[in-house]
Amino acid sequence: MKEPDRTHPREVLPELPPEWREAALRHTGEVRQRAVGESGWWGTWCLFRKEMHRFLSIAGQSIVSPVLTTMLWYLVFGYSLGDRLDTVNGIPYTDFLVPGLVMMAMITNAFLNSGFSFFIGKVHGTVVDLMVTPLKPWQITLAYTGASVIRAIMVGGVIWLVAAVMGAGTTYNVGWTLLFMLLTSAAFALLGLATGILAKDFDHINFIPSFLLIPLTFLGGVFYSVKMLPAPWDQWSLLNPIVYMVNGLRYGMTGISDVPVLPGLAMATVSVVVGLVLVVWLLSTGRGLKP
Repeated sequence: MKEPDRTHPREVLPELPPEWREAALRHTGEVRQRAVGESGWWGTWCLFRKEMHRFLSIAGQSIVSPVLTTMLWYLVFGYSLGDRLDTVNGIPYTDFLVPGLVMMAMITNAFLNSGFSFFIGKVHGTVVDLMVTPLKPWQITLAYTGASVIRAIMVGGVIWLVAAVMGAGTTYNVGWTLLFMLLTSAAFALLGLATGILAKDFDHINFIPSFLLIPLTFLGGVFYSVKMLPAPWDQWSLLNPIVYMVNGLRYGMTGISDVPVLPGLAMATVSVVVGLVLVVWLLSTGRGLKP
């Protein structure tokens, strides 16, 4: 059993009046006991709530802006190309387009939320305070990832809803759709967190979405069916993992897919597991955190 704190009240916060010192010591002990005694869950919740407040306090930038940008893509491509393409794989082009746009928005927002948030903590020095708390590495990971997943699903969900209001029919299998949204958001939130841990400056954070995620997403069948590509590009496209994630979500929303959906589900699940192991290892070893 842990020995009680025997620090004399006079040795605690000597600048306080004597009658306040005992109360200060008592409450300090209670906070410490609560943080440790609850295995860090209280601290995990506080960190998660802090991350939620961070992006909700700038909802115009973190939620509204990506939704408006994505809906512009929907209007431009859906209604300009929709008259020419009419249907793709047997469904209206506007319906075909929605899952890809939702996936593109979720990938970007999940990655940037966790990556920039953790890296800004490194810049401001608050990560040092976080690492000396009783929170375990996996609890820190859970808090950052959870907030990023919620932001990504909020953005994707609003785009999905607005598209439905505008006439898109994308409710084929809601359960499958939500599962793919959750797994994909978690996978890229973990990738963003790992990037934020290892990044040395803001250019490192911007490099991944600018030179990897956005190109792979655009080439991942967001605006077109990979079956429409000539050989050998139709086969080369199958090496892009985002093709499977986009089509997994497209199957949930519309019931059609260019590729088998189970490999996409397996790929998203494995990505979450690998990302979780990587981030916990980085936090446990202090890689990227030490000067």
